[in-house]
Amino acid sequence: MTTRRTILIVEDDKGMLESYKLLLESRYNVFLACNANEAFECLRKEAVDLVLLDIVMPGVNGLNALKTIKELCDVEVIMVTADQTVRTAIQAVKLGAYDFISKPFDVDALVCAINKALEKVALSRQIMYLKSELKPKAFENIIGSSKKLEQVLNLISEVAQNQSTVLITGESGTGKELVARAIHRSGPNRDNPFVAVDCATIPENLVESELFGHEKGAFTDATSQKIGKFELSNGGTLFLDEIGNLQEEIQCKILRVMEEREIQRVGGTKTIKIDTRVISATNIDIKKAIKEKKFREDLFYRLNVIPINVPPLRERKEDIPVLVEHFVAVYNREFGKNIRGLTKDALSLMVNYDWPGNIRELKNVIERLVALNKEGAISHKGLPIDIILSEEEKPQDYYDKLSLREARDEFEKKFILKTLEKVNWNQSKAAQLLGIHRNALLYKINLFELRAIMNKSRAKERDSSSDGSPLNA
Repeated sequence: MTTRRTILIVEDDKGMLESYKLLLESRYNVFLACNANEAFECLRKEAVDLVLLDIVMPGVNGLNALKTIKELCDVEVIMVTADQTVRTAIQAVKLGAYDFISKPFDVDALVCAINKALEKVALSRQIMYLKSELKPKAFENIIGSSKKLEQVLNLISEVAQNQSTVLITGESGTGKELVARAIHRSGPNRDNPFVAVDCATIPENLVESELFGHEKGAFTDATSQKIGKFELSNGGTLFLDEIGNLQEEIQCKILRVMEEREIQRVGGTKTIKIDTRVISATNIDIKKAIKEKKFREDLFYRLNVIPINVPPLRERKEDIPVLVEHFVAVYNREFGKNIRGLTKDALSLMVNYDWPGNIRELKNVIERLVALNKEGAISHKGLPIDIILSEEEKPQDYYDKLSLREARDEFEKKFILKTLEKVNWNQSKAAQLLGIHRNALLYKINLFELRAIMNKSRAKERDSSSDGSPLNA
């Protein structure tokens, strides 16, 4: 997708203005100004990429106008004048001009200077986009061949070629961003930016600036102009992850942007047209949020043109062995190891585990196992305790392969864990029920690495409490 660039020409000679217009309007969007004040007004209202600025003008001259333009916005400026002195050119460059052209000028030279300046504009925005992308990814590829995953892949192929808005739902860690990236990479705008925004992690007072950008001086910390994510993703895809976390005021503004296809930066008055495909994702029940007046119904219908649900890992367990193999290979390369996968019993436990954290949890477990094992295959003895103590059925001969001490330790771990759960993790009450001193219980908790499971369960209870569910003391 090629977007026409916008040029503002500032020249007090009306004949020269018309010549500029005839010369450039076939290639660019062109605005004309007869003096500096008209130029300032245009820059406040329009999104301009480049200014051609005459130095010798009545009223505010070109050099003083250049200072004001650089304060108003981040735009490249080419100075044009009949004054051919080196001193003037140096002064213009020091004030921030990109180039300096003398009258009378060669048409080809002018067009060449304009194109070079616009290339710098495009490069600067590409750098800004790349900086916004410098963050770790959950995983690199969509792995698996289950029927449920195949349905998702088929839907990706169907929606990728059009620009319809997509809403991706699914539990945390299922790979919603990966699906969004696959849609973008498979579509006609694959060479344009994919900009991801985690709406859950942006401070509430910065969300508007992050999405729409801001002008210099828009608020206390706005020391320079900022290009927002909508503008950075122009021509490509904007991925709004965890959109259910946004406040109603921002939801309203996003709805307007999607309907009008234009934005205004915070503190600005000019309208900026955008051509961005919006893909959003959430792990909350949006329909429930609508009933509770936490999410706008009109925005939901605007986002939910094509819904895609990413199934949790527990619903596609046939993909677990290939995911394990993939991540073992990834971390073998990263850590310089030669781990030969998991033993049959260990893999069986992995498949039977529910994976509440989905693929993200599986990836983290494999990273830890590869990092802590030296060589050979990883046995069931090295798995995290919550996977070993899973309520799912173990292999028929699982206990046949344990020594008496290992079997006793495993029973003790499970018994202590069940007792702690029974008393809502009150260690004093658990010690009393177990008939041991509290210090002895603390020793066992550390020995069997139960603290992580306790913390995870407490966190779940706190979440339930915050939703209005009762929490036992």
